[in-house]
Amino acid sequence: MSVPLYQAKAELFRTLGHPVRIRVLEMLGEGPRPVRDLLAELDVEASSLSQQLAVLRRAGIVTATREGATVVYALSTSDVAELLGAARQILTDMLDTQGKLLAELRAESGAG
Repeated sequence: MSVPLYQAKAELFRTLGHPVRIRVLEMLGEGPRPVRDLLAELDVEASSLSQQLAVLRRAGIVTATREGATVVYALSTSDVAELLGAARQILTDMLDTQGKLLAELRAESGAG
């Protein structure tokens, strides 16, 4: 029995629904990174990062490649970076709309 598409999408968004995971994906959108580089830029414990990377790996969103003693992570598809870019654009548009509404409200209260 297959999972309905809307349910699969909801699961994808649940997987993405953690700030550390989003930040990791943004970083990997710039190219593959070893774990030590991810740790250097994130304010999280190694065990927490490992846990979040495992979630992303199990979901098939990132891949892990061993290069000697180093594990390098990469996005499994460039579509992930495009999705994050779309989210950024949606947020930008929403904030722009809210900013315009706030300006209108301030103008009205000053004129009243």
